[in-house]
Amino acid sequence: MNLKDKIKHFFTQELSVSDTQDTADRLQLAAATLLIELSKADYERDPKEQEAIEAALNKCFDLDPEQLKQVIELAEQQSSDLTSLYPFTSLVTDNYGPEQRFELVKMLWQVAAADGEISKYEDHLIRRIADLIHLPHGEFIRAKLAVLEAKNL
Repeated sequence: MNLKDKIKHFFTQELSVSDTQDTADRLQLAAATLLIELSKADYERDPKEQEAIEAALNKCFDLDPEQLKQVIELAEQQSSDLTSLYPFTSLVTDNYGPEQRFELVKMLWQVAAADGEISKYEDHLIRRIADLIHLPHGEFIRAKLAVLEAKNL
């Protein structure tokens, strides 16, 4: 079963984790969907944010160009039908340790800041995701400050 089939399978099941590779694919899709959802939060799809999504996913998951394209396409589809963040955030919470959850929130901040400004909608969504994945508020702030300092915002 190729990556695309595995990820589609993920959303046709009850998010049950059967093996390590399936879990990795599901986490990639969950992270990609959260990043894409964030890029739509301010109602403007900026190409710089899209580049930041691709860079973050590539850095985090070390995907080849075809895998990256597939994950982003599937995440776009999921994002267009999204009614709840819960399936994605619960998967992250169940499978990521504190440092990995911190890195995910940091990636969200990087996407939000990619266009040079962070809207109140982006800030709110990142805060909500951080709460849903049980990232302590101090870590939420630390991730935000790390990105803002690196971007000189």
